[in-house]
Amino acid sequence: MIRFLLKELIAEYEFRTGTSLSINDIAEATGIHRATISKIMNERGCVTRSDNVDKLCKFFGCKVEDVMLYVSDETLSQ
Repeated sequence: MIRFLLKELIAEYEFRTGTSLSINDIAEATGIHRATISKIMNERGCVTRSDNVDKLCKFFGCKVEDVMLYVSDETLSQ
């Protein structure tokens, strides 16, 4: 399963900049629909398009592996 790390990226952004970052802020800056961002943040096993991952990488100035990671089924069952 792919696990998205958007909450962690937002927390890091807020710590680094000292400003809050809302879903609306990300939506406006990236062009990703607000509901899609919410799904990425909160829905386990969320499926999204690769261009959304690209936009998030551009916004946060990070690599793909900073946005998402693979978690094996064995890890999930522990």
